Amino acid sequence: MKKSVKILWITVLGVMGIFILMLLLINFRIIGNMPSMETLENPRAALASEVIAEDGTILGKYYQVDRSSSDYNEISKNVINALIATEDVRFYDHSGIDPYGTMAIPFYLAIGKKRGSSTITQQLALNLQADNNGTLRASNIIKRGFQKMQEWLIAIKLERNFTKQEIVTLYLNTVPFGDNVYGIENGARTFFSKDAGHLSIEEAATLIAMLKGTNLYNPRRNPVIARDRRNTVIELMQKNNFITEAEANAAKSNPIVLRYNKIDHNKGLAPYFREVLRDELKAWCKDHRKADGAEYNLYRDGLKIYTTINPRMQMYAEEAVDHHLKDLQKIFSQQSNIKSGSVWKNWQQYIDRYMKESDRYKAMKDDEISDEEITKAFNTPTKMKVFSWRSYTEPDLNEIDTVMTPIDSIKYMRAILQAGFMAMNPESGEVKAWVGGPDFRYFKNDHVMKTRRQVGSTFKPFLYCFAIMNGMSPNTVLPNEPVTFPKEHWTLTHNSEGGVGGSITMAGALAQSLNLVSAYLIKQLGARAVADFAKNKIGFTSDIPPYPSICLGTPEISLYEMLRAYTMFPARGIISKPIYIIRIEDRNGNILQTFAPEKKEVINETESYTMVKMMQGVTGPHGTAARLRFRYNITGEVAGKTGTTNDNTDGWFLGYTPQLLAGAWVGCENNFLHFATTGNGQGAATGLPIWAYFFQKVYADKSLKIDEKASFAIPASIENGYAPFQDNIPPAAEATDQGNGSADEYYDVNKLEEEANKEMKEKEKEKAPAQPAQTPKAVLPPKKDN
Repeated sequence: MKKSVKILWITVLGVMGIFILMLLLINFRIIGNMPSMETLENPRAALASEVIAEDGTILGKYYQVDRSSSDYNEISKNVINALIATEDVRFYDHSGIDPYGTMAIPFYLAIGKKRGSSTITQQLALNLQADNNGTLRASNIIKRGFQKMQEWLIAIKLERNFTKQEIVTLYLNTVPFGDNVYGIENGARTFFSKDAGHLSIEEAATLIAMLKGTNLYNPRRNPVIARDRRNTVIELMQKNNFITEAEANAAKSNPIVLRYNKIDHNKGLAPYFREVLRDELKAWCKDHRKADGAEYNLYRDGLKIYTTINPRMQMYAEEAVDHHLKDLQKIFSQQSNIKSGSVWKNWQQYIDRYMKESDRYKAMKDDEISDEEITKAFNTPTKMKVFSWRSYTEPDLNEIDTVMTPIDSIKYMRAILQAGFMAMNPESGEVKAWVGGPDFRYFKNDHVMKTRRQVGSTFKPFLYCFAIMNGMSPNTVLPNEPVTFPKEHWTLTHNSEGGVGGSITMAGALAQSLNLVSAYLIKQLGARAVADFAKNKIGFTSDIPPYPSICLGTPEISLYEMLRAYTMFPARGIISKPIYIIRIEDRNGNILQTFAPEKKEVINETESYTMVKMMQGVTGPHGTAARLRFRYNITGEVAGKTGTTNDNTDGWFLGYTPQLLAGAWVGCENNFLHFATTGNGQGAATGLPIWAYFFQKVYADKSLKIDEKASFAIPASIENGYAPFQDNIPPAAEATDQGNGSADEYYDVNKLEEEANKEMKEKEKEKAPAQPAQTPKAVLPPKKDN
């Protein structure tokens, strides 16, 4: 044998030996990161967790990559056929590696052509590696060769452990379709707003065409190129006898008709709810473990979170909030101190704070720009996008291009009115709608659960309820006279609108929200006893200080907590904690946890029904919410309470029917930004219209089965003995909603400790016996600015 031939054989055999050795080392996981058999038998592609509404529709997702999963029988045959015709025509004939395609590679390279040889199974192997290890297709030829050997081994193992149907399904569940969308189900929903099982020939071909280049052949970005590639896929389907020539011609003649619907955290229904839910689910994942002991991952484990949110009610709630805020903002923006910017005259410290919290400021500091240059830049007109009301049905229209200084943009955006709205079933506690603000893209603060504000007169029903529990009745006549609290050195001389004098039944006083009567009641009942009832019986977690001023609604409480407490009125004395998660399932449909409402009895059914009847007076002809009837044409039985806080800072309305409880809050992020007049700023003008718009739509939608003619059930214990009561309100127009006074009418709670410390020092200095400290006046909790 010639020496050259011998060297050739030694080289060939040596290369083959090294190749086989490498395969063995990789296979037995001595080198590289070959997945274990257990991993291959249970492949876990990263799946987005889905938030699912009451009717089964998807509200939103939490994901690192946006992927959904489907079973084989849930995928259109058109998709399967398009994939095989385009990517691997011998898919059903090989065992993971296509020998013909592999052997042909050198010949194509010799003539200068590139040809892909990876089978569907090999591509799946690469996708699974990318999911498990973050591995991408290597660009280095040596690394890619090593990666290719891993693909071959994994492909063979996949073929041994899975059927062809399972392999093609796994593949379609792992492939990308651009726009950070993964999986055929999600691709179908995103680009065509339908499930994967109903894709037509041309739609299936469009999606499969994208696999060759998710950006290049994205029909949203490059419609002409995408159509040409789609037609190539259709031709391959015809060539390989998956469709007829007539079907191919018909499909190619159709344009690409997109129904693009990409769900992201800023858009879609209930974005504020989904963000609050995200925080809760993160905590849940930390407290719950998978079978292998690892924590659940909200972004990769494909959890399914079934919620109580009703999509139609949610849509109506968002439209109601936007409808009213759009109109109300016009009035607020025309207010002289808002329009001129003079309202900021004494609040420069907040402007400086918001400037330093902005992304623009932080970026400039990172670039080591001087403070002088930053200040100059913030006072220089700049092109920017800002929020501006244009439509309450098309949120995308509420973003405009403008030119203003960054400082002015801060003032402008802080003066946008905020709102919170929630609707729930008072019996079951199920939350049906949740709106945390006007637009999640620009305003991230949730005003349902995360924000606490003074509640004004919406607190009064708890005071009146406590009075009922202590022997009073709706017909009890109370004085509408000045009230003095000697220990607190405080006298309430008149109601907020200036009225004083005479007497009125308790029912009439609640309907007209008279502050003097509330002050009289808390003096008779005791501030400490009322505060104890609110904290320990009703169960408020917010601070309820035992001072007389709580009768006017000075405590700061969230809308979520207020609605929780209000459930005791329509639900026969039983408080139901709002519940919004029904169950959590894993990716395979196994139930991980179910959720049940937390209930407790606070008052008896007689007391609750009495409160319902009294609170119906609020929406009566002379109550503070009378406009609910004459302006918004809400008929049927409705009970509720308006609320307004000092200086018209916060406007509230909480109302309920026999089937549904809902509440709204309106105000600005900063307390010093508020309406100048009670006519515009009272709860009846700010919170109530949102409630009314929502119920108008709910009543009109018969599929929701919320009956406008439903009535509050009379408890069996009083069915034959309930006596109607008189509100003895003299004929007049709608009552003005009461505020809780001005801040200077109350003792500043921040001064309590200062005065106590000062007094202690003086006593020590004098070395004299301690003297009784002066009891403070009624306390107004300090207002918090954001």
